[in-house]
Amino acid sequence: MVQIQSFVEINAPLEKIWNIVSDLDAEPKFWKGTKEVRNISKQGNVVTREITIAFKDSKCLQTVTLYPKEKIQAVFTKGVINGTKTIILTQKEGATRLEAIWDMKLSGMMGMFTGMVKKHIQSGTEQALQSIKQEAER
Repeated sequence: MVQIQSFVEINAPLEKIWNIVSDLDAEPKFWKGTKEVRNISKQGNVVTREITIAFKDSKCLQTVTLYPKEKIQAVFTKGVINGTKTIILTQKEGATRLEAIWDMKLSGMMGMFTGMVKKHIQSGTEQALQSIKQEAER
């Protein structure tokens, strides 16, 4: 498994940032590696969805659990990616820390490309956090 961590300090209230990151349908706007989102079902704070990722337009199934104003955990349940992506919000004095943690690997024969893809995911994660920061600080 490969772990990727990135964070950004945002000069905006936690509530405002939560409203941005918890809008799961808007994910492709910030996360360029996510091309499309299709929700399959929703039960309480748990959403089952299919996403199309930029890596060879692959489709992945995810179970996303929202822990209001705290974190969002996406578990990849089927597709080329195995593992999790967790978004964590932490209120700090006068700011909010937004952190993304990936714990993942590519499945099957694609596993040999995990290291190469890690760089793309790291870069995409940093870009997404900066985009969210810009949106929240408007």
